[in-house]
Amino acid sequence: MSRIVLGVSGGVAAYKAALLLRAFTEAGHDVRVVPTPGALHFVGAATFEALSGNPVTTDVWSDVPEVAHVRIGQTADLVVVAPATADLLARAAAGRADDLLTATLLTAHCPVVFVPAMHTEMWLHPATQDNVATLRRRGAVVLPPAVGRLTGPDSGPGRLPEPADIAALADVVLTSGAAVLAHDLAGRRVVISAGGTREPLDPVRYLGNRSSGKQGWALARVAAARGAEVVLVAANVELPAPFGVRVVPVGTAEELRSAMHAEAADADVVVMSAAVADFRPASVAGAKMKKDSAGEPDSVPLVRNPDILAELVTKRRPGQLVVGFAAETGDDDADVLTHARAKLARKGCDLLVVNDVSGGQVFGRADNAVAVLAADGASTEIGLGTKDTVAAGIWDVVAPRLEPATQA
Repeated sequence: MSRIVLGVSGGVAAYKAALLLRAFTEAGHDVRVVPTPGALHFVGAATFEALSGNPVTTDVWSDVPEVAHVRIGQTADLVVVAPATADLLARAAAGRADDLLTATLLTAHCPVVFVPAMHTEMWLHPATQDNVATLRRRGAVVLPPAVGRLTGPDSGPGRLPEPADIAALADVVLTSGAAVLAHDLAGRRVVISAGGTREPLDPVRYLGNRSSGKQGWALARVAAARGAEVVLVAANVELPAPFGVRVVPVGTAEELRSAMHAEAADADVVVMSAAVADFRPASVAGAKMKKDSAGEPDSVPLVRNPDILAELVTKRRPGQLVVGFAAETGDDDADVLTHARAKLARKGCDLLVVNDVSGGQVFGRADNAVAVLAADGASTEIGLGTKDTVAAGIWDVVAPRLEPATQA
């Protein structure tokens, strides 16, 4: 059980902190909520106490014998501030200690994650951007805000990411440290495919696969957290869009092919994590095929779908990195990695992420383990962990292989 400090500052998004608190406690963590006085105008202390099972106070004068303004930070395994308002970011960057939360930030030896939420103009103001840069330079993780509806009729960057996204990334930091979400993909454009294509047989039925899209979603979420501009080409995935990610929905392999070619043209990294059907029906019935009818087929002729990964490799621009995925099982001829190395050579991509799916592993599950094979012969094993942790490991392999970003 890890000890998490959940800092809550005074913004309207403070109501989402209760949902994040619930996610942390349901995962088995011991959570101490440290709100600012302003936060309690939005969510009362009783709510945080009831959900956490721990006392809640905002000032350094409560529980003086405990020396809370020092002990809370000293004993934490992770500090997450959500929402982090412009005022809180400014006070943290300045090293202020004028309430219990900022004092805790000054005494914390553990990783610290700030999750900003504020109006767009506040987020884009040079003062806020300087404060964010200062906090990142000191080793803190500052996630980018989501883009969407704010208070009133306004929309734009500044919305708090959904609690599930925050919890997933907090777990990555808790497992691997703050460096795993270093802002090393800033200025990069990343295009990721995810999910599984569906090839229609008739208006009701289709040929499909078991891909849930969760690993692709994790790759997008972690890339966005590391500063990338991310486009996610999603084939039949019923998940909320990750924060800061533009989602392009597709259905069939041909639709995914068109979207990937269009989006990949100016990308720095292209990741083909979607499970694309190798074959599709040669024709699609205009009406539902019924048993014991004249339209009942004796067989369903199939035709081969295009090899999208191979096409992307052929058409990649100079300096672009192409990452493929392989869901493999061993057989009498070879083991999983032998099959994967042959596929890497055949496809011509720079990296191949290999999943051992023997016995139904990986699909739809919360955890994953992969091997990342490189065209230059390097191999990296990423052990069993959450799909976000695995995604972070994959980006750790990808980032150093990118050409230096051009300066504007």
